Amino acid sequence: MDTSKHAFQLHGVDTAEQSVLRNKMRRKEMVEFFAKYPPTGIAIKACGASHYWARLLTGFGHEDKLIAPQLAKPYVKRGKNDAADAEALCEAMSRPTMRFVPVKSAEQQAALMLAGIRERAVATRTQLANTIRGYAAEFGVTAAKGVSHIPRLLERIIADENVPALARDLFTSLADEFAQLRERLEEIEASLMTWYRSNECCRRLAKILGVGPIERYYW
Repeated sequence: MDTSKHAFQLHGVDTAEQSVLRNKMRRKEMVEFFAKYPPTGIAIKACGASHYWARLLTGFGHEDKLIAPQLAKPYVKRGKNDAADAEALCEAMSRPTMRFVPVKSAEQQAALMLAGIRERAVATRTQLANTIRGYAAEFGVTAAKGVSHIPRLLERIIADENVPALARDLFTSLADEFAQLRERLEEIEASLMTWYRSNECCRRLAKILGVGPIERYYW
């Protein structure tokens, strides 16, 4: 089964590997189809939404396998399109040496989402810190490397009367934004620590690797 934003391309074969199904269905149609269909093996192209669909279809009694796109690509027999991709997935699933992507639980996806949001917040902080340093340098004010030096840099330039009042007001706004981002990161890291403490597998892995649960960022 190959998915797109609004439609699902299905390709099915029988025990003799003969094609018995080639169809494109809307979301509701596809759910209703598999809810009534006898348990069968289903291959799904691994993507952002594939884990949800694998869990849903498993709940209907089907055996779901996620296949990475690059592993199914060699089985595409004609020009790339949804139908050809679905057929390739169907064939790839039958290969005895095929490797499958483990289906993530909803809880695992939530944890990955939290980690992704933290990564995005850290990137935003780095971008903001570089912006502040760049503007401050234009007025001859610099600071040592590291985000921990940004608050002091802002304090100095906001208090510098040689800097135009307009610029100092803008630096004050940047300081407020930087402080809010710091609070947001602290909240995210607290949530990550709570998840880490409740996850035995993660704690055991960290112990084996000899690392802490979170790479700390100091201000």
